[in-house]
Amino acid sequence: MVNSTVVATLTIYVNPTIGNDANAGTRLNPYKTITRALKVTTTPKVIQLACGTYNTASGEIFPLIIPVGVMLIGHEATKGQGIVISGSGKYESESFGIQNITLVLLNYAQLMGVTVVNPTKKGTGVWIESTSPILANNTFTKCGREAVFVSGSAKPLIQENVFLENGVSGLVMAGDSKGEVLNNFFQKNLLGIAISDYVECNVLKNTFIENRNAIALSRDARPILRNNLIENNIQTGLLVNGNAAPDLGNPQNPGGNIFRDNGQFDIENATSAHLLSVSNNLNYTKVKGIIEFINPTEDIVPVSVNTDFSDMAGHWAMAFVEALHKNNLMNGFPDGTFRPEAPITRAEYADVIARSFQLPSGKKIRKFTDVKRSFWASSAIERAASMEFISAFPDGTFRPMQNLTRIQTIVSLVNGLKLSGGNPNILGVFGDSAQIPSAATKAVAVATENLLIVNYPQIKLLEPLRDITRAEVAACIYQALVASGKQKPISSPYIVNPNVEIASDTEVMTHWAAGFIQALLKMGLTHGFAHETFEPDKPITRAQYAALVAVCFNPTAKHPATEFTDVPKDFWAYNAIKIAAQAGFVGGFRDRTFRPEQNVLRLQVIVSLVNGLGLKAADNNSLLGLSDHNIIPSYARSAVATATQNKIVVNYPDSKQFHPNREATRGEVAAMVYQALVVVRQTPSINSPYIFSHS
Repeated sequence: MVNSTVVATLTIYVNPTIGNDANAGTRLNPYKTITRALKVTTTPKVIQLACGTYNTASGEIFPLIIPVGVMLIGHEATKGQGIVISGSGKYESESFGIQNITLVLLNYAQLMGVTVVNPTKKGTGVWIESTSPILANNTFTKCGREAVFVSGSAKPLIQENVFLENGVSGLVMAGDSKGEVLNNFFQKNLLGIAISDYVECNVLKNTFIENRNAIALSRDARPILRNNLIENNIQTGLLVNGNAAPDLGNPQNPGGNIFRDNGQFDIENATSAHLLSVSNNLNYTKVKGIIEFINPTEDIVPVSVNTDFSDMAGHWAMAFVEALHKNNLMNGFPDGTFRPEAPITRAEYADVIARSFQLPSGKKIRKFTDVKRSFWASSAIERAASMEFISAFPDGTFRPMQNLTRIQTIVSLVNGLKLSGGNPNILGVFGDSAQIPSAATKAVAVATENLLIVNYPQIKLLEPLRDITRAEVAACIYQALVASGKQKPISSPYIVNPNVEIASDTEVMTHWAAGFIQALLKMGLTHGFAHETFEPDKPITRAQYAALVAVCFNPTAKHPATEFTDVPKDFWAYNAIKIAAQAGFVGGFRDRTFRPEQNVLRLQVIVSLVNGLGLKAADNNSLLGLSDHNIIPSYARSAVATATQNKIVVNYPDSKQFHPNREATRGEVAAMVYQALVVVRQTPSINSPYIFSHS
């Protein structure tokens, strides 16, 4: 606990229950408001708060600006329990313009032993800009945006506070700020701490539990992380973006951070930079990105390994090759070489597959007409075929000496591992996605989602039709073993990871539809754009909508297939449009076009979901709660009524205004598709004030 004992010339007492601003502000005759106490010109001073709620109803005028050297104290032992400062007012920041703030702390001000709440949607509890205050033993809860925002050249001491259930973040540090963040407790915030810009701060001995992401770094942040407990966070313990470079320990000063039971990743390094982790306790199967571990508590496949092959030293795929070679899954040549850039024949590939996977045989296969029993790889080919990794050409041949292509490898691994899913939107990560054969687009999407694809030297170039090299085969097969739980991940910058960093995207974190978007992302049902944003307020095209519907509902066909004149078979969403159309979610126009690049209207989304799911029609009285129900076309009124009764309609910012003829945004479609998934019991409900209810 921070020692709040100071020598002060004046102590002012405030009690919102029995006080009166006409009093003298003494212990026996306290003021009623903090606002009145702040008008006393004597400094330095201590303002001692009694239990109660300090809000506009009690006479407070927000924001409360705590002057230089003034201490605002409640009860430190309980971290401010029962001493609640709740409110919001406009404050013009030097760097960020008009903000909604509860408290502003000037230089050397101190805030201790209070509970701070800013109920405004985009409200901040405490604003610290280029000052050096102390915050200790407080509780910051239910602030609309973040509990504490630090910016400019600020150097605060933030110690032994509780950050609980704040809208976006418990603590945000931006600008050139520094400071100390010690022994705090972060729970159930979207982000525990967000550190950005050029911040260099110490984050020591804090606890992060049940946040969506515990610590998120971006831009050029350089925090020092030591002895923090980061466990049971929903998505990620430490997320590193941009050019951020956290200090996770060094041989002279070990990290000592404990990462435990986090949902997706303990550490996710989304940068191209090399991070060093010294003596941190974590689960290495939950680590993503380029990270070197020193003195780990568990084994991990090292990024750099020694090799016995004369032509593999320093090769980008050396770790993958050595891992397979060590387990006798892929061998080199008698002259001591591996020949990583050489092509691999279909027979050689079958041999590696047969060694690497011990899966149940599928359907009985026909003998290949061009593979004799005496052929060296005949048994391996038969084994690989029985596991459905490979198959015959239409003429019944196997063509064992033909070189394998990259796309054939991808399709083989997806088929053999029986992987499913595959959102066509994901193919946008490849700059040459147009070269993917239409019959293989789903397999590539599935393989990408499962991190099976390794591209060197340009990670965004798939080169699907090129002969695959032996090194590339080693990398892809190793990734398949990781996906099967047979091997631990190897850190490599060439593994294609399509998961955009939505959790750290401020545009999404503060968006009204964040809960719906994050839920779909977590289920792997939607993705951001290739340039690493989701763009929730952008319109969505008919092709994008069809792709989303196809992967979310995996619907069965109700109608014969329709060939639309403007959707060629090599179009990225061809299969998705076909699936959505056969299931009744989408349709074409009278001229037999689909118009895939045309934006979807909100009304069209609702009609689509109701028709595609075959929901039972509802009474049109359900529409009466919508303020603009009179402009809904007669043909669609029954569908909209059905959707409202099933709580599929989501309206922002006014839940009662439908805007049927407005283009639907990506955020709106995510929300309404998620609600439709709730209706068919594929996912739990999400509470949102923007879900329209007719009752």
